[in-house]
Amino acid sequence: MIFSVIGTGNMGRALVGGFISSGILDPKDVRLCDIDEKKVQELAAETGCQPYTDAAAAVTGADYVLLAVKPQVFDKTVSSLASSLKSDAVVISIAAGVTLDRISGLLADGASIVRVMPNTPALVGASVCAVCTKNVDETKSAWVLDLLKTCGIVVPCDEKTLDAIGCVSGTGPAYVMLFIEAMADAAVKLGIPRATALEIAAMTVYGSGKLMVETKTHPAILKDQVCSPGGTTIEGVLALEKGGLRAAVEDAVIAADIKTKALQKG
Repeated sequence: MIFSVIGTGNMGRALVGGFISSGILDPKDVRLCDIDEKKVQELAAETGCQPYTDAAAAVTGADYVLLAVKPQVFDKTVSSLASSLKSDAVVISIAAGVTLDRISGLLADGASIVRVMPNTPALVGASVCAVCTKNVDETKSAWVLDLLKTCGIVVPCDEKTLDAIGCVSGTGPAYVMLFIEAMADAAVKLGIPRATALEIAAMTVYGSGKLMVETKTHPAILKDQVCSPGGTTIEGVLALEKGGLRAAVEDAVIAADIKTKALQKG
């Protein structure tokens, strides 16, 4: 089995790292392709995969092809390799806003396509991957789902839902990192060393998310459990509400949705 990856940016690297560390893919069966020769050679040396700079060559004979390129160059990239694809190859796209119909229009009739909206925590096995398919048989679809499950949770869905999930989980890591950075900055102001501040802020976010996921408890309940009457936490919560944290996060998700719809229109 040959698995080709076109594009070795942050998301491509995260997924490849997750797939290989889980053991579901053997590095010798994975081809990495990027126009930046230095970058692809470095990743190949790090992972043991095969490096390519020619996309058409990288997908020749491949059973699965992961397209990890930006939406702005998606059409050009796919057009350059489409004629080199096997007729039964499964094409997996992670490009935001690039629809199944748009991908179909760039490939041969009846091409097997999977759209995935992942996020960067795939690198540490904690991703969210929304998935929808077109012309993919049950066996191959199940294999793709098993592959993605090695990186975190998988949410099979229709295409409209996939785009919505991407506006939450796909963009969300950036929002969470801003929150961690802000928490750490405040900790430094209180006299805590920077390295310690970053570690405790990150672990607080990680532990809080893990607590909610594993106990399946609503976040409002967990929040109230920390807010003692007249205590310090409720003072902090009120300050966040006054500062518009809730509205700002909601606005960020909606802004991502607006951009997604713009990308769909090309």
